[in-house]
Amino acid sequence: MCHRIDDVMKLCCELSANQQIQTTVKGSGKGAAAAGGLAFAGGLVGGPLGIAVGGAVGGLLGCWLTSGQFKPLPQIIMELSPQQQQKLYDDLMAILGDIQWTDLAQLTALVMGNATLKQQLTGALLAYITKELQADVHYVD
Repeated sequence: MCHRIDDVMKLCCELSANQQIQTTVKGSGKGAAAAGGLAFAGGLVGGPLGIAVGGAVGGLLGCWLTSGQFKPLPQIIMELSPQQQQKLYDDLMAILGDIQWTDLAQLTALVMGNATLKQQLTGALLAYITKELQADVHYVD
């Protein structure tokens, strides 16, 4: 059973890498608040020049606060706890149903060869990420 979970997790990595999906862990508002707050404080203290200096310092602080929060989805999937992996596996097996496979290559071929199944699995994966992990999903151009 364990190898089946691993196969499904690696399939999720393949699906998300194929579509170049990244996630943002909640907390990007901290960066925006830092930039805006320091720009406001700078404006109170130094007028127009203070807004510029406060905005620049706030932007750097915001960048530092949110660094490392944008991750490729395959990385997020591989960092899931065993309980989270089991939940995701259960969600995806509800879609896969009684499909049988012997290894990851066969599972990947079965899913990639069926556009409807691929779309359903990707949708379930993204729903899990947004609901359970409370992450925002972004497609890389």
